[in-house]
Amino acid sequence: MTERELLSLVVEAADDKKAIDIVALNMEGISLVADYFVICHGNSDKQVQAIAREIKENAHEQGISVKRLEGFEQAKWVLVDLGDVVVHIFHKDERGYYNLERLWGDAPFVSSEELQL
Repeated sequence: MTERELLSLVVEAADDKKAIDIVALNMEGISLVADYFVICHGNSDKQVQAIAREIKENAHEQGISVKRLEGFEQAKWVLVDLGDVVVHIFHKDERGYYNLERLWGDAPFVSSEELQL
């Protein structure tokens, strides 16, 4: 599976669980951590957990291992590390506080056309 296919899988899984304001950032040449960041949020702890669970399950179905899953129990900021793609799932009350889009403001957005959604 290519990086872009993995990115599409993640975005589709988040969308299936009604994640809000899904943003994909191209981190190539900006971060050594991952090539893409996906940022989204849910309106409740349960929704945040459902989004993370759906991403994890869809990745496993495709034979992709989750390298790290952090923050699941608290459901305020869940990080799902899939290697080339790192997903940040926030509770709605936390997303604005951390404002990762601004922190990584020099990273270009990946359009939905590029994701073939």
